[in-house]
Amino acid sequence: MYNDIEQIWISKEDLSKRIKEIALELDEEYKGKNPLMICILRGAVMFFADLIREMKIPLEIDFMSISSYGAGVNSTGEVKLVKDLDTKLAGRDVIIVEDIIDTGYTLQYLKKNLNTRNPNSIKTCCLLDKPSRREVETYPDFKGFEIENQFVVGYGLDFDQNYRNLPEIGILKPSVYQEEK
Repeated sequence: MYNDIEQIWISKEDLSKRIKEIALELDEEYKGKNPLMICILRGAVMFFADLIREMKIPLEIDFMSISSYGAGVNSTGEVKLVKDLDTKLAGRDVIIVEDIIDTGYTLQYLKKNLNTRNPNSIKTCCLLDKPSRREVETYPDFKGFEIENQFVVGYGLDFDQNYRNLPEIGILKPSVYQEEK
């Protein structure tokens, strides 16, 4: 897999350090509460698991699966709910945990969808924020790293379901995804 990586963008050590910092921020923000942490599958799974292990407050978890990419490298702009929550949201403090916010369509869809279920609050937490690609006005409440417009993989992020198991985040060589066109 490393042969397809142009360079490591974020090391394991930097990921671990920043995730601990975000966990402290969330612990402080939700002190005395029992938030529902929602992992957006599949990309956020590594980040989500490491994040909740670092948190010290009581919390509950659930999972959703959303698709806006298909097998390509660019968002289609069309968001599809693949797996819904099992937990009721009415009166809950909700934290949506995403791997990356790119165009913003997925996050916009999620917030609109979940708001119809009467939560007490909804906040968003993403590992990576790519504001240069934003097409809709939406931003994370908590974020790990702001990145440039690079195609990154690893630590849950994929290209065509590959590279998720890399323990750091790397820039994928353009030749890898351009071959797929």
